[in-house]
Amino acid sequence: MRLTFLGTGSAMPTGHRFQSGLLLADEAHKLLVDCGSGVLHALERTEAGYEGIDAVLLTHHHLDHVSDLDVLLKARWLAGATDLTIAGPPGTVDLVEGLLDLHAYLQGRLDLTVRDVDTDGPFSIAGFDVTALETRHSMQCFAYRCTPSGTDGPAIAFSGDSEAFDGLVDFAEGAAVLVHDCSFPDDVDVSNHPTPSQLGTVLGRGESEPGRVYLTHLYPHTEGRHEQMLDSIADHYDGDVRFAEDGLSVTVQATTTDD
Repeated sequence: MRLTFLGTGSAMPTGHRFQSGLLLADEAHKLLVDCGSGVLHALERTEAGYEGIDAVLLTHHHLDHVSDLDVLLKARWLAGATDLTIAGPPGTVDLVEGLLDLHAYLQGRLDLTVRDVDTDGPFSIAGFDVTALETRHSMQCFAYRCTPSGTDGPAIAFSGDSEAFDGLVDFAEGAAVLVHDCSFPDDVDVSNHPTPSQLGTVLGRGESEPGRVYLTHLYPHTEGRHEQMLDSIADHYDGDVRFAEDGLSVTVQATTTDD
């Protein structure tokens, strides 16, 4: 299974990070997690392209996670792609219906399957088995844990937008990779997102650590301060923690490797 970071930025553009987007892929399936501004361009730089994805899974409905969704629908129609599945927290069906109402000429152009998901139990999408956990954010947001369908792993856990809390680290226990929000350095007073000290403290309390942690959803405030932020996490947690970058692609297995 491959994990490609399409967008590692936030609602405030930096000029070199697109907004939120991840691509999970195996030989047969390709799942896009979130679809913020710029993600369509990043997708076109991958082997899959925007025509090749099977489904979109949204963590929540803030603009920096969904703003390329209608752009994706139009691009796939123009490219001749005929269908797409879109899923996400409650309200996702209403979100897509609202986009199609706004852009009426897109209605009927694609064979869309749109559904709301919940945290009651696992579900399958685009060849992946997924469990969801509600996070601590300013609107309803889900963290996801994904494994290739019918296998025991490896698993990728993605926090979505969230404060750091014990339940989220427990949710990622045993995952080969945890992709976690770390939006601001320690000297920014913030809620709904974690600082490095907050994240490191929670990671350090966990009884079992994930194989590797990638930091994402990076605001401009973090630029030039990555080493300082990693040191802050290391004061509390001695696991493998790295900053994600747009375009980074990793092979996820028992020992995750960069390409």
